[in-house]
Amino acid sequence: MPESGKGLNSPPKRIRPAVAVIPILFLIAALFVTIVVLKQDPHIPLLLAGAVAAAVGVLHGHRWPDIQKGIIHGISLAMGAILILMVVGTMIGTWISGGIVPAMMFYGLKILSPGIFLAATLVICSIVSIGTGSSWSTAGTVGVALIGIGQGLGIPTAMVAGAIVSGAYFGDKISPLSDTTNLAPAVSGTDLFTHVRHMMYTAVPGYLAALVLFGILGMRFAGGRIESDKIEAFFSTIQGNFQIHPVLLLPPVLVIVMVVLRVPPLPALLGGMLLGAGFGMAMQGRTLAEVVLAAKAGFVSTTGVPMVDDLLTRGGLDSMMNTVALILCALAFGGIMERTGTLQVLAEALLRKVRRTGPLVATTVLSCIGMNVIASDQYMAIVIPGRMYRSAYIRLRLHPKNLSRALEASGTLTSPLIPWNSCGAFMGATLGISPLLYLPYAFLNLVIPLITVLYGYTGITMHKMTPDEVKALEEDPERTI
Repeated sequence: MPESGKGLNSPPKRIRPAVAVIPILFLIAALFVTIVVLKQDPHIPLLLAGAVAAAVGVLHGHRWPDIQKGIIHGISLAMGAILILMVVGTMIGTWISGGIVPAMMFYGLKILSPGIFLAATLVICSIVSIGTGSSWSTAGTVGVALIGIGQGLGIPTAMVAGAIVSGAYFGDKISPLSDTTNLAPAVSGTDLFTHVRHMMYTAVPGYLAALVLFGILGMRFAGGRIESDKIEAFFSTIQGNFQIHPVLLLPPVLVIVMVVLRVPPLPALLGGMLLGAGFGMAMQGRTLAEVVLAAKAGFVSTTGVPMVDDLLTRGGLDSMMNTVALILCALAFGGIMERTGTLQVLAEALLRKVRRTGPLVATTVLSCIGMNVIASDQYMAIVIPGRMYRSAYIRLRLHPKNLSRALEASGTLTSPLIPWNSCGAFMGATLGISPLLYLPYAFLNLVIPLITVLYGYTGITMHKMTPDEVKALEEDPERTI
């Protein structure tokens, strides 16, 4: 009897590295079949991989109630990001209904000029993506039009696609409206606006480098003539359906100002949503019911012009639910892997010889790229390395914002460069060109990961935690700072 009692109370067995990779390998295979073969979303593979991870844990002595606590804990880490995403959805709906997004598109497209077409494409897509927080919507609307214009000018499609992807993912990387921009700080242990500000150290030089390179490439096309039919149709349609005025640019400016002034994300974004609602009623003649509907279900454009309708039919609380579900599934899987010690085993194996900041940042970037290659999903490329390496950054007294920046620089930016990744597959199908062909011209997506690694080895902007922050994390390792 004593021996039996001892067995019941014995601690779980440590999972060996060879066993720890089983859930990862299963996830890779399941994602490949589901995304590449079945053309479906990755939610179900994540749930099934979670079941495999839980089974591995149970077989090594972990009790189900503890594993369930790990699931709940993993999900709880993203609740702040989920709340922000819900507010973001309502804000996008009211910004389109209020004419704010159409005004951003209208004035952005005004800068088109034959001599600077590639650079202008980068800027336009950046503006659209920052305003919408979506690289996919940018590529699927403005990007498609720019591909056609570039073809009319005789500019190689690969160059145009590279500029589109660079601009679209610049916005996806820094916009508070982007889901990945919310997810990276959530899994790292910092807040949204701290993350965005810290990314500027890599985003700004990376963007300037891309702008210069596209400017140099575009100089030889300065004699071309833009086929303006599509652009003029866009302008006339927008002006015929919205009251366009520079004052409509005020809400995004105010949100940026609030970011600079360190206003907490939820109040800042909620303020942006209310501004959109106010402009909708004051300038676009929307009723209160129409504004509420746009905030809940999104705005539906019925201009009859496909390019405009595809761009402006979006937003709303409902539009974020699929992303919220994906985050929940991913973090549930990560919670199981963490509670059973599987992530720790994998992290220790990868970080066995990492004792300095440079190799740690390089390992993080390469791990994110590897996850994009083998798991075919940018969310997994952020969540899994984020949970694996968080303790390593804390051990070196590095602020969590350094981790969130590395995750975004590699997990988000390299995803559209891989043909079988969900992002690469979308971009390839939408722009009509293989990611392998536009990869050499996606300058921003290539430069920023390199700058991130360079900063790691040189120590530039690798901010350390203050003694108070170290003490706070010692008391509560999951604290957000």
